[in-house]
Amino acid sequence: MPATARTPKSLDSLAEDMQPQLGLRERKKLKTRIAIRRATYELIAAQGYEATTVEQIAEAAEVSPSTVFRYFPTKEDIVLTDEFDPLMVAELRARPADEPVLESLRHVVLMGIRIALEHDPEEMYQRTRLLVEVPVLRARMMQSISATCGMVCEALAERAGRAATDLEVRVYSMAVLGALHETTVYWAEHDHEDDLVDLVNRTLDTVRDGM
Repeated sequence: MPATARTPKSLDSLAEDMQPQLGLRERKKLKTRIAIRRATYELIAAQGYEATTVEQIAEAAEVSPSTVFRYFPTKEDIVLTDEFDPLMVAELRARPADEPVLESLRHVVLMGIRIALEHDPEEMYQRTRLLVEVPVLRARMMQSISATCGMVCEALAERAGRAATDLEVRVYSMAVLGALHETTVYWAEHDHEDDLVDLVNRTLDTVRDGM
């Protein structure tokens, strides 16, 4: 396992680092989401994905099952969603307008990886392993990528002065996100032995240059 593993930060620290501009109520919601997800991963590590129920997750996170469903429509969503997408899109919008789009995306993706490995590397390892091992998660992941793609399309369209629904904007955004998804699957299939930053750089170089 990579040597970057560290002790996960506290919920208070993570919530403050991720969304410092949020008010108290929003930070509490963020902490609840993180607590539910961490409880889920702990249960899955102990007894497996299929054996873990929403009722068990709720009890471990000290919330009600209805609260779990309010934050995550399905059990799969608990594993697949995180708080990083809005932060990444905001960072993408803040990149210099004259910077090549792919380099802006490279900066944002690598920043996201470093944040994820800093805050909870074990969760990242477990999440990517589950994507390989659990078919229903892999199928659901495509829906999650589609949602992320919508946000990326909006940001890239603003830079290009185009509509987010333009074919070229949608194709380019999904091409990059799809490539990054395959990178994480490859990383997990190889027991996280490779440096993920190196893999992402190779991936984006391939998107730019071809094979």
